[in-house]
Amino acid sequence: MVRVIMHGCNGRMGQVITEMIAKEAEMEIVAGVDVSDSVHNTYPVFKTLKDCDVEADVVIDFANAKAVDGLLDTCVAKSLPCVLCTTGLSEEQLAHVKEASGKVAILRSANMSMGINLLMKLLKDAVPVLAAAGYDMEIVEKHHNQKLDAPSGTAIALADVMNQAAGGNYEYVYDRSTRREKRPEKEIGISAVRGGTIVGDHDVIFAGQDEVITFSHMAYSRKLFATGAVSAAKFLAGKPAGMYDMSRVIEGK
Repeated sequence: MVRVIMHGCNGRMGQVITEMIAKEAEMEIVAGVDVSDSVHNTYPVFKTLKDCDVEADVVIDFANAKAVDGLLDTCVAKSLPCVLCTTGLSEEQLAHVKEASGKVAILRSANMSMGINLLMKLLKDAVPVLAAAGYDMEIVEKHHNQKLDAPSGTAIALADVMNQAAGGNYEYVYDRSTRREKRPEKEIGISAVRGGTIVGDHDVIFAGQDEVITFSHMAYSRKLFATGAVSAAKFLAGKPAGMYDMSRVIEGK
């Protein structure tokens, strides 16, 4: 039985994962962490992970970027592996994640979807060919009107994969409204749309001479991300210190 602490248990994703794990025979949420007490759960809920006195095997985090530093410090202090799903982290926080991974197992992914992670793998093959052929690269991401960060962590992760595959010398451009010039060659444009209840859409566009190639991923339900997070928690429990990602979960090693 894998014992889970749900960090951000009363948020949307926290509740989806709570419902999903309740149906799992090999997992159990033994405690939750959330500053809000607006939801009644079948497990005890604490204000911070530091306050939690319940033994567990792994933490699943879907909370807020402001809580990540305290989360990491406590996971290290308690030797708790952590599936870190919160996006919008600062450069300082990313450095903190790397430092903590030297002491405890951390699986970080901007997107827990298997489809997105397979898309990243496909881009590693496509980008060197298309970039060398002069195709312009753009990313358009769409999310619901309650999302706080823009562009999405997934869009940045996609851009990072593309940039690395293209040689690492591309500039990310988020807004062209103040520019009066032609599009530079070494540029990846990233556009964010916010509206309604869009769960998460990402289009990677390769625009060439007389043709356009588009890779699209559309998430229709948050269960998609919950499934990935639960699989990641099963994988990470008991793992030694280090930085892990969803490719390891997909490969099972």
